[in-house]
Amino acid sequence: MLEIGSLAPNFTLPDENNSSVTLSDYLGKKVLVYFYPRASTPGCTTQACALRDSKDELTALNVVVLGISPDTPKKLTNFINKQNLNFTLLGDEDHSTCESYGVWQLKKFMGKENMGVVRTSFLIDEHGKLEHIFNKFKTKDHHEVVLNYLKSEG
Repeated sequence: MLEIGSLAPNFTLPDENNSSVTLSDYLGKKVLVYFYPRASTPGCTTQACALRDSKDELTALNVVVLGISPDTPKKLTNFINKQNLNFTLLGDEDHSTCESYGVWQLKKFMGKENMGVVRTSFLIDEHGKLEHIFNKFKTKDHHEVVLNYLKSEG
């Protein structure tokens, strides 16, 4: 498990336009890296739209949002267009980044076990270190949990 204060695992992943995005390019800003199971599913849509609607507040707090799922760039493009998302989504098709962050785990759903993404968010500070891990929230209040943390730390 990743520890607060340690360097966040760096990654380079394709965005919705199939352009490479590297975490270390964001040094100097805080980055909310949020991992979600699948684009265009109800919970993931609720979470993404709430982040979309909070973008101005997050930007004012020097925070960039990067969403990561095992989806293809094409699925990410569809999700962004359909929901008018205003932040970058990244595809981790081989789930290597999910694994490096410890969110690719065995999950049980309706009596079946499958490997998948455990919904978790990591706040990375301006120096590339893990500042906070958000893993206890509901999709509809994820943005509030993040904003409350950011406002309380200042």
